[in-house]
Amino acid sequence: MDLFFQQVLNGLTLGGVYCLVALGLTLVYGVLHVPNFAHGAFYMAGAFVSFHLMTAWGWPYWLAMLGSAACVALLAVLAERLVFHPLRHASPLHPMIAAIGVLLFLEAAAQAIWGADFQRMQSPYTGIVDLAGVTAPVQRLLIIGAAFALVVIVHLFLTRTVTGSTIVAMAQTREGAALVGINANRVAMLTFALSGVLAAVAATLYAPINLVYPAMGHLVITKAFVIIILGGMGSVPGAIAGGLIIGLAESFGAFYVSDHYKDIIAFTLLVVILSLRPQGLFPNAAR
Repeated sequence: MDLFFQQVLNGLTLGGVYCLVALGLTLVYGVLHVPNFAHGAFYMAGAFVSFHLMTAWGWPYWLAMLGSAACVALLAVLAERLVFHPLRHASPLHPMIAAIGVLLFLEAAAQAIWGADFQRMQSPYTGIVDLAGVTAPVQRLLIIGAAFALVVIVHLFLTRTVTGSTIVAMAQTREGAALVGINANRVAMLTFALSGVLAAVAATLYAPINLVYPAMGHLVITKAFVIIILGGMGSVPGAIAGGLIIGLAESFGAFYVSDHYKDIIAFTLLVVILSLRPQGLFPNAAR
């Protein structure tokens, strides 16, 4: 039973990270209907900026996370203004190609600045807590607590504030939002900034138990797309539920089946669930 709860802990850790990344991705898709492949590069940039602030400038962990969130938010807004905004009336294929271009550009820039080597980010939370026989590293508990607290904050922001309501309105109907006076450009920039913040925080939380390297966003963004398709494209509840499902499935699959196949589990689940429910789990959920 202790091993079972150990896998639940591991699954919640992965699920928390996936929720944050998928939430930012689904917000951008909901507002702009753009599958932002560059989101994986924002995740990677968040880890590298935090790593640089901690190692080169000596910033503490939480301050580095805030600095990274601000930098990646600015980077995401610049991408929206310089790349996606000029293509808003183009064929849907053009923003997709442009997003891949941004991804490759940012990866090349990271490799030029920090090199191609794998880096290890240090964390001040290196202790281990015993919870009724379950070994719980403090960093994993921090990931779970911070990730789900941030998910709740984002949900409250979207549902309880006027600014958040403009994002929801844009996701429901861009034309209707414009008719009631919502500034589409401002909402698009805000959405990209929020997605950048979520990506940077997720990367900074997860980097101490993973590695930092230029291609680290590839697998994460692939799974994030699996999650938002699984939960229903543009659905915020779907992104949260899908992240938890994939995280727990990977954890239990790696333990009970094989660690070599844990990354295949996400895609297997996608095929199975979409075969039964092609529209996703929460297609009509409130955005």
